[in-house]
Amino acid sequence: MTKKFILNADDFGMSEDFNRAVLEGYNFGILKSTSICTNGDAFEHAVSETIPKCPDLSLGVHLNIIEGKALSPDADLLTDNMGNFNNGYLSLILKSLNKKFMEQTEKEFRLQIEKALKFGLKIDHIDSHVHTHAIPNLFELTCKLAKEYNIPQIRTQFEHFYITPQLSLHNKNYLVNLIKIMLLNSFTLMNRFKVKKYGLTTNEYLIGVGYTAMMNNKTVYYGLKSIKKDTVAEALIHPCKYENPDKKDSHTTEFELTVNGELKEKIKELGYEITNYIKN
Repeated sequence: MTKKFILNADDFGMSEDFNRAVLEGYNFGILKSTSICTNGDAFEHAVSETIPKCPDLSLGVHLNIIEGKALSPDADLLTDNMGNFNNGYLSLILKSLNKKFMEQTEKEFRLQIEKALKFGLKIDHIDSHVHTHAIPNLFELTCKLAKEYNIPQIRTQFEHFYITPQLSLHNKNYLVNLIKIMLLNSFTLMNRFKVKKYGLTTNEYLIGVGYTAMMNNKTVYYGLKSIKKDTVAEALIHPCKYENPDKKDSHTTEFELTVNGELKEKIKELGYEITNYIKN
């Protein structure tokens, strides 16, 4: 086994800005994988305008029960009376112990996966918005559906604690994100048994939790550098290319790393093959 690196763009289909970023990152050659929100406002734009221009793009379903509208009309434990998702992460953890909630979630997950398949999309991995599928009961459900719909790969969230110079311990966001790492790492220790149970595959490491909203070329580079053994490491980003070139935010920075030639060479110098879930 060699070192394999997968850069995945989450939130594909949320807006045309996300879709533009995926297309340009794909054309540059670092971004070879993305996950689509089938309840996103620009889902059909992604299907008709972006995916046909990216023939070797690895495509996943980005399950979403935390933002936007549900596809299911009968999901009162997931949504408000307008059909908008209205649960925070802690609420989802607690509700995952409720049988009726799990039934409604299964229906919603099925509708989201089946929408992708009805549009003829070839799905090779599955993950979720804000890591909701990492919650153990939801992870088991996601594994069951992945097996049923013949989706071979599921994301897990084990992340090294690593330092990016000038961007870590003094940053209050990083300290909050350390708590997220500890929670998701504990979930992953339980969830990896379920990956094997359902005959699926997963990434061994994830980069992108500790530096949520701070992802750039340095956080990706130091994350990969911290991993010493042959492995499959995935970095998740949320890139946007806005129509207004003067608009700048963390999504812009994440887009810029997908077209960074220096980063591309540094990844190769670390011994990583830049790949995707189709080839993995």
